[in-house]
Amino acid sequence: MLGTHFYNQAIRKTLVSFGTLFNNIVVEKKDPETGDVLSRYKVPLSYGPKEKWLARLEQNPELRKIAINKPAIYFEMTGINYDSSRKQAPVKQYRTIIPDNGNEVRVQYVPVPYTLDFNLGILAKDQNEGLQVLEQILPFFQPNFNVTVNFIPDMNEKKDVAINLTSVNYSDTWDDNFQDRREIDWQLNFSVDSYIYGPYNKADIIRKAIIYETKGDLQDNKRVTRLTYTPKAEEDVAPVGALDGVINELDDAIIGPGDDFGFSGEIELL
Repeated sequence: MLGTHFYNQAIRKTLVSFGTLFNNIVVEKKDPETGDVLSRYKVPLSYGPKEKWLARLEQNPELRKIAINKPAIYFEMTGINYDSSRKQAPVKQYRTIIPDNGNEVRVQYVPVPYTLDFNLGILAKDQNEGLQVLEQILPFFQPNFNVTVNFIPDMNEKKDVAINLTSVNYSDTWDDNFQDRREIDWQLNFSVDSYIYGPYNKADIIRKAIIYETKGDLQDNKRVTRLTYTPKAEEDVAPVGALDGVINELDDAIIGPGDDFGFSGEIELL
């Protein structure tokens, strides 16, 4: 039960997918008279709280000298909560064929829905540049934006994850006088409808299904019928170079999940 090691990196993949949305935002400085672009640069993105970013600037004067006049984006995961509204039947499973082995499949229970909370901040020295960054984010959230995450590559399990913008806050911190402004900080809060997966297991292919049907009274006049179903090949599935052009019981014995097949049934009165 608990204690068997597995790690699907579901939370990490959600975090990376969230951060990737904001790693290509660009800010331009223009000549106020002509409108010509004087400079254009990509806004740096980092993971961690605001205090960590500011402490890094304080401890590195050269970095602060470069970054103080340019906006920066930081983000962090602030919480994780179970989401009962997206719950599925816990006994439900899904299967996938192992690509390099047609005789085995992988089996996994449905994931558990969790909501991950994120805080994203925009630090800027200049109001105009801060608004440039903000306006490259807000139009895409109405109020959510969907991304597809490949949670379990071995199971080919991909899900659409909704990233919801829940609030936008603003603070403007001034220094000693009205000539120097220390920082403008936009705070955007998000909730991400993600999933966490348990381990997957290997399972053999079901090659025979048997059903017993009982009719009549259980004590008197009881009749029992056994129905047996087995896969039946509909194409020659022998290895390449050994195809004989004949479809028979030899093909039935070696067909895999990816082959074209039907079913053969037998009825026996017991």
